[in-house]
Amino acid sequence: MHRRRPRSTLHPFNLQPVRVSTMKFIRLAILSALCVGGAAAALAADPYPSKPMELTVAYQPGGGSDNTARAIAEAARPLLPQPTIVVNKPGASGSIGWSYVATAEPDGYKLVLMTPEMLVVPLMGIGKTTVEDFQPVARFTDDPSSITVRADAPWKTIEEFMAYAKANPTKVAISNAGNGTIPHMAAAALGDKIGTTFTHVPYQGSAPAILGLLAGDVQATTVAYAELRPHVESGKLKTLAVMSEKRVQGLDAVPTFKEKGADLQFSVWRGIGLPKATPKAVVEQWRQVAHKVIDDKAFQATIQKQNLTLAYADTPEFSAAISRQAEAFKKLAPKLDLKQ
Repeated sequence: MHRRRPRSTLHPFNLQPVRVSTMKFIRLAILSALCVGGAAAALAADPYPSKPMELTVAYQPGGGSDNTARAIAEAARPLLPQPTIVVNKPGASGSIGWSYVATAEPDGYKLVLMTPEMLVVPLMGIGKTTVEDFQPVARFTDDPSSITVRADAPWKTIEEFMAYAKANPTKVAISNAGNGTIPHMAAAALGDKIGTTFTHVPYQGSAPAILGLLAGDVQATTVAYAELRPHVESGKLKTLAVMSEKRVQGLDAVPTFKEKGADLQFSVWRGIGLPKATPKAVVEQWRQVAHKVIDDKAFQATIQKQNLTLAYADTPEFSAAISRQAEAFKKLAPKLDLKQ
């Protein structure tokens, strides 16, 4: 008499008999693998930031942009679980540093210090990175260009200055910080607005441009008021008008061009941005950090020691200001022949 063999479960294609105990083992193995995979995925999705971040400055260490970036990084340190490290990548009028961030993985670990040169340098045919490659987050400082003359100049008001410039094309020489700089653009915009032509005198930076005015080599300058404020306060120079939305603190008696019917807004501003494709959650996190940085007393003191003007702008306002200035520059660039 033959005994029956134990029952087995057959493979769907009847290739091998597979015992029930083996099936349970396979199911357990699959379940285990799924659990391990889920744990790995959870680890891969660590909360941002899980490593140090870089704030790239497209200029040499020691300047206003570098100092501002370091003040931001220091103020942000206690607000995030990881530090922000300032990295200097100068060269090609700033385009090397901007490209470094714009082409990086848009994961929030590389930020850029944004400046108005981002709007001008591409118009000069230098580099391929433009301001459109970034998501502005927040502006921290904004120092408007101004029309500043010697204290002994014949013009007491901006109206007198503009009337003379209109009646005497090219006779008013205005110093700037170099061809294609914000002061150069500001002076050209004023001439275009009131229908006259100034003689533009470029210097290698704002400091020598101011010295040129003090020496009487030019009749006016359009460098930012913050950079010549000590000379105004000492009585050697006088500022007739500023190119800002509102009057500058400490210059309560000095009007804006907007008040005088020439809505010109040109300034040297500094803020932070991220690559365009950065996740919204990361942008929002930095936006909240920026809110707290601007309220930090130590940060405010550092910025003021640098003779810079605190002028906070949240993401929407900052983005709108950049767009407005970019359009103005695009119209002015052909008139300035910036590629020369």
